[in-house]
Amino acid sequence: MFANASRARLTSSTKLFRFRGCLHAERDTRRYASTHIIPASVDDKGLIPLFDQPASRFRSSPFATTGLFGHSSLTSPRALVALAESTLIRAQHLTERILRARESRDELLKVVKNLDRLSDMLCGVIDLAELIRNAHPDRLWVDAANHAYETLCEFMNILNTHVGLYEVLKVVLSDPSTVKTLSPEAYQTALIFWRDFEKSAIDLPPAQRNRFVSLSSEILVLGREFLKEAASPRPPASIKYSELSGLKDKGMGVRLQLQAQFTQRDLLVYPGSLQAQMIMRSAPDEEPRQKLYIASNSSTPEQIRLLERLLRTRAELAKLVGRESFSHMTLDDKMAKTPENVLSFLNALMDHTRPYARRALRTLSSRKQAHHDLPSPPIVQAWDRDFYCPPEPPVPPIPLPPLTLGTVFMGLSRLFQHLYGITLRPTNVASGEVWHGDVHKLEVVDEEKGVIGWIYADLFARRGKASGAAHYTVRCSRRTDDDDQQRDGLSDEDLSRVRQSHEFDAAKQHRLPGQNEVFQLPLVVLLCEFARPTRTTGPTVLEWHDVQTLFHEMGHAMHSMIGRTEYQNVSGTRCATDFVELPSILMEHFLTSPSVLALFDKDSTAPFRQAGNHHEDPCNYIDTYSQILLASIDQVYHSPEVSKPGFNSTDELAKLHNTKGLIPFVPGTSYQTQFGHLFGYGATYYSYLFDRAIASKVWKDVFHDRPLDRETGGRFRQEVLHYGGGKDPWKMVSSLLRVPELEEGDSLAMREIGKWRIDEDSRLSGTH
Repeated sequence: MFANASRARLTSSTKLFRFRGCLHAERDTRRYASTHIIPASVDDKGLIPLFDQPASRFRSSPFATTGLFGHSSLTSPRALVALAESTLIRAQHLTERILRARESRDELLKVVKNLDRLSDMLCGVIDLAELIRNAHPDRLWVDAANHAYETLCEFMNILNTHVGLYEVLKVVLSDPSTVKTLSPEAYQTALIFWRDFEKSAIDLPPAQRNRFVSLSSEILVLGREFLKEAASPRPPASIKYSELSGLKDKGMGVRLQLQAQFTQRDLLVYPGSLQAQMIMRSAPDEEPRQKLYIASNSSTPEQIRLLERLLRTRAELAKLVGRESFSHMTLDDKMAKTPENVLSFLNALMDHTRPYARRALRTLSSRKQAHHDLPSPPIVQAWDRDFYCPPEPPVPPIPLPPLTLGTVFMGLSRLFQHLYGITLRPTNVASGEVWHGDVHKLEVVDEEKGVIGWIYADLFARRGKASGAAHYTVRCSRRTDDDDQQRDGLSDEDLSRVRQSHEFDAAKQHRLPGQNEVFQLPLVVLLCEFARPTRTTGPTVLEWHDVQTLFHEMGHAMHSMIGRTEYQNVSGTRCATDFVELPSILMEHFLTSPSVLALFDKDSTAPFRQAGNHHEDPCNYIDTYSQILLASIDQVYHSPEVSKPGFNSTDELAKLHNTKGLIPFVPGTSYQTQFGHLFGYGATYYSYLFDRAIASKVWKDVFHDRPLDRETGGRFRQEVLHYGGGKDPWKMVSSLLRVPELEEGDSLAMREIGKWRIDEDSRLSGTH
């Protein structure tokens, strides 16, 4: 029961035992009108040298020594292994305490809290190990992290199907008097545990439960093999010399032509290679582009059988727990709730997007007609898209000077100050606190509460580091002063064995000003792979898509920082899969505002002036429509259709394209074997489109006219970010947009969101 939250590796989990408006703000709203910009502070400006100068003054302190993330005991790989082992001992004792809860009412009242503690105890080390596995340059640390990860995950798997824990939770939830004592957040947490137990076949006879475990293991094996095959190279296309005449690319294109002419042989061009990309974008002749498209989208019979076996195994798993399909099983704890509701959303979105996509296709057809000097507009084929929509790097809506990494972080801090009264403050790290010299530490400072969390920024590319951009929740918010650890039943001998684990917990406890409760404060890590600044090359200058990526990931980070819940299972980004991307996608929309772009100028106190019109790329609508089709086929592949005799994944894909698609399906292709999201996002691929639609609406109706307004930011903070997953997301969206009819979250609500415009100024993201 381990599920990645999203494209950003937001957190290890949101499931059971898995990776799972104030007076001051009102004064600020009156002091600073929405068009006035708060001057950059010393801390804001300090972010520029931190990221732009290799020898920044914010470096490791020579006067302090500690372990990773400030944990004094985590100074060696051996210490990480010891932490995992002592955590396992504590977790076993806490499990026994929960199992004895029926012996007293007082213990029954603490069952939900103790289940959440147990989950947090394990996740705290598992999430730490996950980060180390992906970021630490030392192989010994990585090996220790793998050991810690596997040890605790093995115990988690036992807990996920523990009948005794399920029976205790059943006693709690079946007693109305006990349920009345639960806060809304506690009840929501209890329901998360309950649903996850049920999804694990917990109430089935032993033989069927064993079958569930077997099927779950088989799905993991098949999924890994599917991902491996999805990323495997496709066979090359044979391109004739004559087919390369007139290439628009005068660099590589000329070299390819000379190579073919010199060897007098057809060129073997592999899909995905630079040569293939160049041909798809610049070959005037359709023939080589058609060959490459077919080669790129080909599959072996074995690859197709592998996918269909994965789909059928998922269907069998769902039927075992009494669900009609895998989609029905997966969606019942999401905003969508049912496959029927997902289809309501996708069909409405398809109907709304189709006219724009058709208009875009007419533009491409006109380009093709002019190119071939044809008497009438021709049909646009799948291999025409890249040629008639040449890639253009995304650009800001108004001209801007080159943006360095430090400048963008300064702009982010200034934006958060306007919206939430929160700034990013550079701070020194102690020796041993970080895993690489390029890692910088930021304090997240609330103007009233002080430090509310930390961000460790590991932003520069290096050998062995995980690729792409990612947000890791190494520690989430949780209330700790009511943990009641003394009743966990540890003996004196055990206490000495788990000293390190207790120290690990103690370092996480903080009491904020004006707050009686004690919380563990969130700690997140941002991983990117930007070029490192050097004395010779100067600061790292970001492309516009890199700026968008950074804003997206910082949207996740603020969700983690601001979410302030008593239970870790609902903290920050630990919320529904089809809700978690909303704050991060919304952040991308802020980059369309001249007022926000002015924050990149440390001396600015007024918005930039809009210069000209920002022209939309018509191909964005074609890409959006294609993404809708992918979300639709994801639903087909996880529907009851998969269990019917004769199910054929290629036929289903062709049928969808031929009935609802705009570009003809190409016989002989079978793209589905390369659709890797079918594994990680099975039955939930619609989520990104869904959150894009909501984010566009929130931007337009809430922030567009007041992008720097504290009152508006305060509403979003209090009505959305604060709750994490502890409140029904439909109620949050309904309240924020002041649309009461959305609150039920039924098919009508899903259809309504499908009618909202997805703002094409906010980029399409192909990764999750």
